[in-house]
Amino acid sequence: EVQLLESGGGLVQPGGSLRLSCVASGFTFSNYHMSWVRQAPGKGLEWVSSIVTGAGSTRYADSVKGRFTISRDNAKNTVYLQINSLKLEDTALYYCNLVGTGYWGQGTQVTVSS
Repeated sequence: EVQLLESGGGLVQPGGSLRLSCVASGFTFSNYHMSWVRQAPGKGLEWVSSIVTGAGSTRYADSVKGRFTISRDNAKNTVYLQINSLKLEDTALYYCNLVGTGYWGQGTQVTVSS
């Protein structure tokens, strides 16, 4: 059974940082591209970042480029999202996603507030 378990969210002030983690199980993690997607209150899903297998090249939405860093540790079956210089508009429920499938985690809440 595929499972994706996110953690690391919280309440932070603008300018702060968080590191989100997503631990995967039930499939060969190293064979799959992974993504982070977020949903702000009252809004639709927004793709944030992706990391591919192999060399692990990365892509970012323009809204987070330069502030967010995605990475993966295949030995730990984990994908990370380092979030720096948080803005109020980064407040959202953050999900990890197994790219090309319908598998999502339950999400971890990031709230940016002064």
